[in-house]
Amino acid sequence: MDMHTLYLIVPLAPLVGAIAAGLFGKLLGRTWSHRITIALVGVSFAASVAIFQDVMAGHTFNGPVYTWLTSGDTSFQVGFLIDKLTVMMMLVVTFVSLMVHIYTIGYMKEDPGYQRFFSYISLFTFSMLMLVMANNFMQLFFGWEAVGLVSYLLIGFWYTKPTATYANLKAFLVNRVGDFGFLLGIALVLMVFGTLDYASVFANAQNYANDIAPIPGVSWNLLTAICILLFIGAMGKSAQFPLHVWLPDSMEGPTPISALIHAATMVTAGIFMVARMSPLFELSDMALSFVMVIGAITALFMGFLGIIQNDIKRVVAYSTLSQLGYMTVALGASAYSVAVFHLMTHAFFKALLFLAAGSVIIAMHHDQDIRNMGGLRKYMPITWITSLIGSLALIGTPFFSGFYSKDSIIEAVGLSHLPGSGFAYAAVVAGVFVTAFYSFRMYFLVFHGEERFGKEAHGHDDHGHDEHHHGLAPGQKPHETSWVVTLPLILLAIPSVLIGFIAIEPMLFGGYFGDAVYIAEHHPAMHELHQEFHGAFAMALHALTTLPFWLAVAGVASSWYFYMKKPSIPAAIKKQFSFIYTLLDEKYYFDRFNDWFFAGGARGASRALWKYGDVKLIDGFFVNGSAKMVGMFSGVLRGFQTGYVYHYAFWMILGVSLLLTVRTWF
Repeated sequence: MDMHTLYLIVPLAPLVGAIAAGLFGKLLGRTWSHRITIALVGVSFAASVAIFQDVMAGHTFNGPVYTWLTSGDTSFQVGFLIDKLTVMMMLVVTFVSLMVHIYTIGYMKEDPGYQRFFSYISLFTFSMLMLVMANNFMQLFFGWEAVGLVSYLLIGFWYTKPTATYANLKAFLVNRVGDFGFLLGIALVLMVFGTLDYASVFANAQNYANDIAPIPGVSWNLLTAICILLFIGAMGKSAQFPLHVWLPDSMEGPTPISALIHAATMVTAGIFMVARMSPLFELSDMALSFVMVIGAITALFMGFLGIIQNDIKRVVAYSTLSQLGYMTVALGASAYSVAVFHLMTHAFFKALLFLAAGSVIIAMHHDQDIRNMGGLRKYMPITWITSLIGSLALIGTPFFSGFYSKDSIIEAVGLSHLPGSGFAYAAVVAGVFVTAFYSFRMYFLVFHGEERFGKEAHGHDDHGHDEHHHGLAPGQKPHETSWVVTLPLILLAIPSVLIGFIAIEPMLFGGYFGDAVYIAEHHPAMHELHQEFHGAFAMALHALTTLPFWLAVAGVASSWYFYMKKPSIPAAIKKQFSFIYTLLDEKYYFDRFNDWFFAGGARGASRALWKYGDVKLIDGFFVNGSAKMVGMFSGVLRGFQTGYVYHYAFWMILGVSLLLTVRTWF
């Protein structure tokens, strides 16, 4: 089989699975639906591995597959760009997707929408693969919108549940805001470069470095405008401040989605896109500064929100927001390979944390409140150890995968000299303590301490069931989940420990990305990082003496002391600083503001348009007004039509005399 066929198999296999389960799910039944979709995602993963080996042997590909339409001089094509950046994304997407597919058998086994769910996650995998394999902006946009659509379907999977339908609408609308910027950026590219092909655009970008953007009323640099508009798209997809509001709410979808969309793949599309666009971003320091500052705000301030969450999935969701902020900061510091490296390590340990949270939710009979848990360690040994591994990787423990990527980000930002880099450095360093604190708060409350289940619950339901009581009945004990749930946990825990140690040298300093990522001469952060790097082992040992490591230790220690030893302290702090607690509980009032200003404003505007535009102007003035006028006019005319002969004779005489008068005057 030649490589071109393999390239086509990777995205098309999940698409076939999605069609089979979606359209013929009733015929196939539950078992065959999951067998077919899992087998085809497995095929996609195997093909990705084969392509990876081929690319490592030095074979890349960039060319059209077919022309979709031609308009004037521009042809819109579907094409693939297979290089080292693409191949790494393909491996991450197909592997995590395969794990999530297997896990879903256990998680969704009682759900009536079983086949529909498998159809959606396979369709999502297809969309994501089309996005990362694209060699032009049109196909990138197709994949971009397709993952947005499927995430909408998945977040609102339990469509009878009002909170789920609210959350999926919110995700869709917030993403529309980002996509509007993204579309404008692509339009500018087409207008200036006359093509949507990556290679042609990147090759000519240098010629436009000093041009002014053709936007009326502003004198922006052209490439700065293009980059910032494209990045606004990334802010929506990758949930960066202030377009981050949809991601925590999207936890209303079933847990396997949270792992697939909100940890490993869709939210990283924005990060991947900026890395792919590095030849454009490198020509605009202003755009890079903008990216870095937005990332820093997200990394730190979204972490604070994780501290007060009690829903197990929302804690992990806020940590995702914070980690996406870290990746974005790395992009702003021109450390694209570090951002993508963190994207990869994060995909494994965050998917692991979400799936472990799902395993706990199953054992707790769909109670998600961490205040109702505790002491689960002895009942769920596999979930416990994999959660601990995921948490250690997340906080950047030396030798774990998250450490290598996170530490490299902090170093790279420290070496950056762009405006805003000082603030960004302070934010990512402070973020280390915050991350360690809330991650281990969750870990201790769930797996250690007193057993708080089987009592009256605080909780709310993850499934769309109308039960009055969730959680374990009094006297009931949780138990380890079935192998379809624990196997993916184990398979994700292995790379969460090892992949950073193995991959750091080739990916960051061995020129793994080659030409896929471009860095300008005057952005030396990566070069300086390379000078300081003396091997993965030495890096981990050196970290034991650095501030971030001790901040992480302090975070873990303080959360242990607060929640295991002296639970009265957090309660006292909450009472003492209730205004800060309220601010965090209200998520900085972003949702309130959006509901009041945007949603309320839209409703107010439409009410005014209806009341004054529709009722008064169109109905009142034009429609009814014209009818009234005709009525009045006819009423006057009716007065002249009496039916008496002498009246008509009088009018005839009057008319003749009028005509004679006119004639004699003129």
